[in-house]
Amino acid sequence: MRTFFAAHPSRWSAQTRLAIIVACLAFAPGLKTGPAAAAEGPDASVAQGVARPAGVDSLALASLWDAERVDLPLAPLITHSDVESRLKAVREVTPDLFSLEEIGRSVEGKPIYHLSFGRGPFTVLLWSQMHGDEPTATSALFDLVEYVRRHRTEPAVARLLDALTVHVVPMLNPDGAERFQRRNAQGIDINRDALHLQTPEGRALKALRDRLSAAVGFNLHNQGWRTSAGQPPKPASISLLSVAYDEARTENDGRRLTKRLCAVIRDALDPLAPGQVGRYDDEYEVRAFGDNITKWGTPVVLIETGPWTTMEADRPLVRLNFVALVAALDALATGRVHGADPARYESLPVNESRMLALRITNATIVAGTGVAPFTGDVGVAATRAVRTEKGRRQVVVTGRIEDLGDLRVYGAMEEVDATGLTLAPAFDPAVKVGDEISLPDWTASRPPATISVGQLAHFYLLRPATAPGRYLVERVIRVGNR
Repeated sequence: MRTFFAAHPSRWSAQTRLAIIVACLAFAPGLKTGPAAAAEGPDASVAQGVARPAGVDSLALASLWDAERVDLPLAPLITHSDVESRLKAVREVTPDLFSLEEIGRSVEGKPIYHLSFGRGPFTVLLWSQMHGDEPTATSALFDLVEYVRRHRTEPAVARLLDALTVHVVPMLNPDGAERFQRRNAQGIDINRDALHLQTPEGRALKALRDRLSAAVGFNLHNQGWRTSAGQPPKPASISLLSVAYDEARTENDGRRLTKRLCAVIRDALDPLAPGQVGRYDDEYEVRAFGDNITKWGTPVVLIETGPWTTMEADRPLVRLNFVALVAALDALATGRVHGADPARYESLPVNESRMLALRITNATIVAGTGVAPFTGDVGVAATRAVRTEKGRRQVVVTGRIEDLGDLRVYGAMEEVDATGLTLAPAFDPAVKVGDEISLPDWTASRPPATISVGQLAHFYLLRPATAPGRYLVERVIRVGNR
């Protein structure tokens, strides 16, 4: 089944129009586009001395996203029904711009949709949420579609539509998305099924890739909230990879293109998330789709979305993905990608796992385990899940102690200097800030939770009171909503 649909040009505010003008100010009509330049070889226009338009204005694009983002649930709460209803809404108002088809069904029979737009000779394939619990780019893809729909007559978008044909699979693993789990309903990791093709979702992606023979692909994922970039560690909010296609990490024209695309994305994101872009490990994974799609002739850029600087991460991370995708597509459409410096990608810091949600430093720790108090740091990591409670899907965040001791090599979303203070496990839900308390004798019996690795992050930060053995509660610390 294939249905064609498109948008009528919409009106926008003066503020939005100004943002678009700023974003596109440096563009000039009549320049040779990316596909044409690519046909002449890498950097052809540069070699011929042809000027290229400047890159997109990241701050203007971010402001545009703030004003025009699609009204969807938070990324982890988006369901297959949300995807379907949004696609139907776009179809109703834009019958001439987009095409939509069903390319397969999930294990449990949910349709897998493929949306396309543009009429250019250079074909781009983007797919998201092949892991059901990695949803950030799904939201960003709908924002990209809305951007194209609203601004199709503006120079930057008109050029994109003329130069590229863009194909989007917004949710490859709908069964996993419903459960907010990595694997599909068979329990198989789709991203390790590129060779056996035992998953219907994997077969649908392979068939689409083979039919399109896309010139470049974007594999869109999320990575854990402990992922860090650089020294001192910062959250690796976006990590990039020019995907290898063999053990030797051989560099051909396709990999040179994806390295340049990664450089473009880095430069676009640096103003919005300085020091928060990393490089994903490029070890070849023989079973993975990105590696094999690159091997089959479609070089792939991997974009992994990680932690933000705060726990309220979803919207800032969707914004980063939107800017990254617009910048990359613009660079392909204008040919600007061929002038990008691959060293900007290669110099990115490689991902590490040195990010914490909370680091409490230099505390006197009363662990509640019966051992004597000691001085040290406490590191807390946070994980997220989606639970259905009273018929509503909700994001559940759980904080647990990840490490104790000297944690100076870690970064954290929040740092607490506990010098001169005592950290004790929470033992009474009635205790609040300002109370004066005594700590129980835990040599005979332990509290419900202790300060030890794996325990829930629920503490009191205490200052000595006047009376011996008494403390004033300076802060009640709880990481997460569970």
